[in-house]
Amino acid sequence: MPGQDVDAVVPEGYRELLEELKQKVRTSRVLAVRAANTELLGLYWSIGRDILERQERAGWGAKIVERLAHDLRAAFPDQRGWSRRNLQYMRAFAAAWPDPAFVHQLGAQLPWRHVTVLLDRLDEPALRDWYAAEAVEHGWSRNVLEHQIMNRLHARIGAAPSNFRSHLPAPDSELAQQLTRDPYIFDHLDLTDRANERALEQALMDRLQGTLTAFGHGMAFVGRQVRLDVGDDVLVVDLLLFHVTQLRYVVVELKIGRFSPAYVGQLGTYVAVVDDRVRDHTIHAPTVGLLLCTGRDEQVVRYALASASAPLAVATYDTLTPEQRQDLPDLEQLTAALTDVLADTSRELAGDEPIDT
Repeated sequence: MPGQDVDAVVPEGYRELLEELKQKVRTSRVLAVRAANTELLGLYWSIGRDILERQERAGWGAKIVERLAHDLRAAFPDQRGWSRRNLQYMRAFAAAWPDPAFVHQLGAQLPWRHVTVLLDRLDEPALRDWYAAEAVEHGWSRNVLEHQIMNRLHARIGAAPSNFRSHLPAPDSELAQQLTRDPYIFDHLDLTDRANERALEQALMDRLQGTLTAFGHGMAFVGRQVRLDVGDDVLVVDLLLFHVTQLRYVVVELKIGRFSPAYVGQLGTYVAVVDDRVRDHTIHAPTVGLLLCTGRDEQVVRYALASASAPLAVATYDTLTPEQRQDLPDLEQLTAALTDVLADTSRELAGDEPIDT
């Protein structure tokens, strides 16, 4: 009847059914996109392999790619993806990963544009595989993948000097080491050359999402300027983080300037207090400390860590200088870039190719 409350006439259990059906639709969409991506990568790899084999075994020259691009566009005028550039990517794809199992396992979970980034940016097969696996595991966007490659994440992970092996049992020491980066790249911050520790800390908190990304996947923010009452003294932790996979507190101390051995004693005390008073020993892994400074002498760090009583690591960090920030794109350029990214995403879902430029 007109004006009747629709909610009053639905049968019991209807809303629960509706939510179940909506979830099924969402899941089906995700599976459909994955299946389409798997099929697309399988097709592209197969085409690339065929081109590669003809060139290697039959002696076909490079111009065959341009001829194929022309004829495939004529045969399939309603489809994108048949440019000379994209066919060259297909050939490189098959050459980089000759094992078809890659397409059906790791590669099937990467959009085509991610694959082209790996082909463009990396020449070493082991590095390509490593970044491909990380992109899948952490769900990196194409821009994040490019950023991590540019900042050499593979060389920075686990690279900070530490005493974890002598203070933590294996394999926990190896896990803790993987939490470190060296250097940490805080290129999302806007700091002057004369910034002090408090300014750095404030900037990290103002851009918290970027900060946690810089510290690595799985890090969660617990607190800043965390007060620890010890006897008649009050100890203040700059940053307290928690790794949700390793179930471990990470005490972070920020220092402007070069490393000093005195910092190790201070941070070690903070780690000991957090480990004793904050950590749940029944479920949490041992607490570790991370000292961030702008420079260090490797020998001094090694001796200081050898004498420390707590598991600590010392890493450097980099931020963008005002001069470097002047080279960054302005708001209009960023807007245009984001528009291009959205357009690229739409083309990826449709199975389209990167546009020639």
